[in-house]
Amino acid sequence: MKEYERKGLLERVSREGATVGADIPEEIEVQGEEIDLRSFVFEIKRRDSVPPGERDRVERAKRNLRRERLERLELIEENEVSYERGEELAASIIGIDRALEALEGLDAPDPETEAQRQKAADRKRWMSFLKKALGRDDAGGASGRTRF
Repeated sequence: MKEYERKGLLERVSREGATVGADIPEEIEVQGEEIDLRSFVFEIKRRDSVPPGERDRVERAKRNLRRERLERLELIEENEVSYERGEELAASIIGIDRALEALEGLDAPDPETEAQRQKAADRKRWMSFLKKALGRDDAGGASGRTRF
């Protein structure tokens, strides 16, 4: 593979919007084992949240996918493959990234829960500010100021 081809492939997989419109691979070989990646991701995403018993399985899958992504990327970086194989690897790396994004998004709270958490944090900060501004400590007593 020529240097400019290798650089083009590396740029393609590191592009910020590379996964937009990309499909999760139906099957992928990870650490020598064939995995039905698309069905796994859809099975996990179908639920509202990851059940405690599945959390370890999902974390293990994410670690294995990251490791596989790195190994494939290194093959391109070290120029150990033909351009055609490099294109296949680049497409699979983008597919792995798409699957990882889907799996990473599972831990994020829904927007309503996040809004409630933000509102509670804002209220707490406001109350803390008011206590300091009014010269009261957490116990409700006077601050270090002397009153006559």
